[in-house]
Amino acid sequence: MFLAKSIAQKAESLNIDRLVFMDNNEKKLNIYGRMAKEVARRINDKIDFSLTLDPREAVTDADYVITTIRVGEDEMRVRDERIALSHGILGQETTGAAGLSFAMRSVGALAEYCELIKKYSKPGCKVFNFTNPAGVVSQTLRDMGYDFTYGICDAPSGMLRTFEKLYSAPEGSARGELYGLNHLSYFKSIKIGGREVLDELIENDRAYAETDMRYFEKSLLRERKAILNEYLYYFYYREKAVANILAADKTRGEQICEINKKMTAELESMDIEKDFDKALGIFEYWYGERENNYMAAESGVKRQTKWHFDIFEKDDGGYAGVALNFIGIEQSGGVDSMILCVPNNGAIAGLKDSDVVEITCDIRGGEAVPHRFGEVDEQNLELIRRVKNYERLASEAIRTKSVVKAVEALTLHPLVASYSLASELIKEYLLLNKDYTGDWK
Repeated sequence: MFLAKSIAQKAESLNIDRLVFMDNNEKKLNIYGRMAKEVARRINDKIDFSLTLDPREAVTDADYVITTIRVGEDEMRVRDERIALSHGILGQETTGAAGLSFAMRSVGALAEYCELIKKYSKPGCKVFNFTNPAGVVSQTLRDMGYDFTYGICDAPSGMLRTFEKLYSAPEGSARGELYGLNHLSYFKSIKIGGREVLDELIENDRAYAETDMRYFEKSLLRERKAILNEYLYYFYYREKAVANILAADKTRGEQICEINKKMTAELESMDIEKDFDKALGIFEYWYGERENNYMAAESGVKRQTKWHFDIFEKDDGGYAGVALNFIGIEQSGGVDSMILCVPNNGAIAGLKDSDVVEITCDIRGGEAVPHRFGEVDEQNLELIRRVKNYERLASEAIRTKSVVKAVEALTLHPLVASYSLASELIKEYLLLNKDYTGDWK
C-alpha cells in the first residue's frame, strides 16, 4: 500500500499512467493487492491499475520495475535466523549468515524475472531491487550481467528525513554524502539547507532520542567521524545484539511472522472494497506494532512514535520514494543526487570498480555516477573491505553453487569469523534451501 500511495501521489508529475502489481501468492494478492488498488483509486482514479499472478503480464511494456520478494515467505526467515542463533551467531535476515541463506533463495527467482524483463519490457527498462540482502543480491545480479538493476534501500533517505524533522526543516532540504555498503554505510557529511551539520548532530542529545542514532553511543560516532547506518549496530555491538535476541521471547522474524498471520487472518474474511476503511484500520494497527518493535529485541530500545497511515497525507515514500526520486530526476533531464547501490567505479579507493557499493550518486542522463570519495577513514574502510570480500565470495558461491566459496564467504564475515562455524552453517542452510536452490557441489 505504501508503494501504491507513493506512485499515485506522484503519477501525474512522473507521467505514470499504468501500474501493475504482481504476487505469486493469490491470497495475499487478493487482500493487500486490492487494498493497494483502492488506495491508488482514492488518490488518482486515472491510473490504469491491475493485479496479476503472471510475471510476464506484469513486466510487459514496463518502463520501470520495482522488485521486493521473499522466497519461502516469513516462515523461512524465522528458520534462517534460528539456525544462526543456535550456533551463537547473529540471526538477522540481511546481515551475515541468515542473510546469505536468504540470498541463496532470492537470486534465482530475481534472475528469472530479469530474463522476463529483458524479453518483454521496453528497451532501457530499469529494475530497482529492494529484496534483501540488497548488498549481496545487487552484487550477484550485476555479476550475472543484469546491469539494468539498481539496489535501493530506504534507510539512508529515512535517516535524512528524521534530521529534517529534528531541525524543523523542509522535506528535501537534508543532503548527505554517504559511502559504504548496503546496511554498512557512513555519512561523512550532512547538510541541511546547504549548512554542514554533521558535527553538531553527533553532539546533539536530542538526535540520540529522536532518530536512529539512538542505537549508538556518542563516543563511537565521534571516533568514526561519521553518522552510522543503524545496521552497523550489529557490528559495533555484536555481543549485545546476540545476547538481547537470545533473551527475547521472539526474534524479529518471529515477530513479523506472527503479526502478518494475525493481520492476514483478520483481513481475509472481509470485503476489502466495501469495508475498506475498517480494513485500513486493521492494517494500521498491526503495521504500527511492527514498526514500533523495529530493532527492539536486538537493541533493547523500542520506538515510541504512534504510527498511522493517512492515504492523502504526503509521506516520504519509503523505498518507493527512492525509486521515484530516480525516475523524477531522469525524466526532468537535469542532474541531481541520491543514494543508490551501484558499481564503485573508482569512487572509494581500496575497492574494485565492479564492487557494488551504497553511495551518493549523481543521476545524469538516466545513469548513476557515484561521487568520488577517494581515501576514506581507515577503520571504516577496513570493515567495508572485509564485508565486501564476503559479498564477492557470496556472489560467486550463489552463481556457481559452490559449497567451498560459501564457506569461505561466511568464514570472512565479521559476524561469523570461524571456518568451523561457517562449514556447519552452510551445511544446514543448504539442507534448508534444497527445494529452492537444488544441489550444490
